[in-house]
Amino acid sequence: MGQLYLVRHGQASFGAADYDKLSDVGIKQSELLGEYFAQRNIRFDSIITGDMLRHKETASGIQKGLSCGLAQEIDAGWNEFDFNAVVSAYLQVFPDQRPASNAPRAAFYRLLKAAMLAWSKGELPGALPETWEQFTGRVKQAVDNVCASEAKHVLVASSGGAIAITMMNMLDLSIDKTVNFNLQIKNTSVSHFYFNKDGIQLSSFNNVGHLDTPEHIPLITYS
Repeated sequence: MGQLYLVRHGQASFGAADYDKLSDVGIKQSELLGEYFAQRNIRFDSIITGDMLRHKETASGIQKGLSCGLAQEIDAGWNEFDFNAVVSAYLQVFPDQRPASNAPRAAFYRLLKAAMLAWSKGELPGALPETWEQFTGRVKQAVDNVCASEAKHVLVASSGGAIAITMMNMLDLSIDKTVNFNLQIKNTSVSHFYFNKDGIQLSSFNNVGHLDTPEHIPLITYS
C-alpha cells in the first residue's frame, strides 16, 4: 500500500489584506516539518498541492527542510472553499451575528462554523462560488486521483476544509462532526493514511510532532 501524508498549510496571514500567504511563523512551521521528515528518513515520490499560494509555500518550506527538489504537482481539488464568500452570504441573513472589530479570534470561528452548517444545508442566498456538494465532490476526486496514481509516498499540502472532508468521506461522519474536525486542525499538522486503488485508511490525524517540544510549542497555531 502507498502512504499519504496530508498536511494543512502553515499559519497564513490572518487579518492581513492577503490571507493567502504564509506568515513568518507559517514558513518556520513548514521548514520544521521538513526537518522532522528528514530526521525520520521519510521521503516522497510525489508532492501535490492545491493551487493556493499558502499550499505551495508550505510544500516549498517542507522541501527546504527535507532538502528535496521534487517538482510540485497541482490539483485544485485540494483547494479550500471560499470561506469569505460563505461567511458574507451568511451575514446577509444574520447580520446581527457579525463579530465586533475587536472581537477575539474565537468569535470568527463560531461564525465560520454557523456559516458552514448553513451552507451545507443550502440555506445561504446568492450565487456562491460552489455548493457544498461540489466542494465535497472535488475533494473526493482529489483523493481518488492519489489512490489511482502509481506513487507510493505522497505528500499533499492542502487546507483544513479539504482535510476535514477527506475524513468525512472516509469515516462517513455527520456534517456537524466534519465542521468540528475542520476547526481543530492545526497548521502544518500531518494526517497519515495508507492507500491503494480501492481507497484510503486512516493511520493518524492532526499530528504536530515537529512542534511538540518545549522550544516549539508556541508555534502551534490554528489559522
